[in-house]
Amino acid sequence: MKLDILVFGAHPDDAELGAGATIAKEVSKGKKVGIVDLTRGELGTRGSAEIRDQEAAKAAEILGVSVRENMEFADGFFVNDKEHQLELIKIIRKYRPEIVICNAVEDRHIDHAKGSKLVSDSCFLSGLRKIDTKMDGDDQWQDAWRPKVVYHFIQWKNLEPDFVVDVTGFIEKKTDAIMAYASQFYDPNSDEPETPISSKNFTDSVNYRARDLGRIIGVEYAEGFTVERYVGVESLYDLI
Repeated sequence: MKLDILVFGAHPDDAELGAGATIAKEVSKGKKVGIVDLTRGELGTRGSAEIRDQEAAKAAEILGVSVRENMEFADGFFVNDKEHQLELIKIIRKYRPEIVICNAVEDRHIDHAKGSKLVSDSCFLSGLRKIDTKMDGDDQWQDAWRPKVVYHFIQWKNLEPDFVVDVTGFIEKKTDAIMAYASQFYDPNSDEPETPISSKNFTDSVNYRARDLGRIIGVEYAEGFTVERYVGVESLYDLI
């Protein structure tokens, strides 16, 4: 299956928090979107890896993505090395996305910046013909493939976006996908330990960040992204 957009997150729920409304909007426009989680979030204070698996599947269904996979890298301990890069190269060549979206380039959680650089490096390496890869159980060598662009969503830190996407009309679907992770986010009846993302303030912040970015561009809601290279347009009118 060839995808238009492939979204990587270090943990299940990263994609939803960072780009959930953009994903939902692109799916509504007929784009084929997939999500790849690098880890199962097994070091998370609340819930378990098994619960997160179920929650991720539910969130994927809400967003309408074509596929969701988990690399099962070690939560907290994966590194940006040849072994991990080759595994991601296989996935990039398998789905051949035009656009890749991944974690914030800088953030509170160490896995976010690590995941960001790992995915970015793997996207570059995936375009090199002399790197040979096969999918497990497949005898066919994969063709080289490099996505046209790599974008990074914004997470805990309020990074300055390089561009924002009008997601008015899709924030409710994003919220529903986030709340599919019931073990992780605000629940006044939960007996689980409190975490930085389990407060009502955090859940509310996802909405008010989107409202604030929307305000700046004159719409109701928006999501922001950073880029690795300049965004090129054919005409000034493409920016209106």
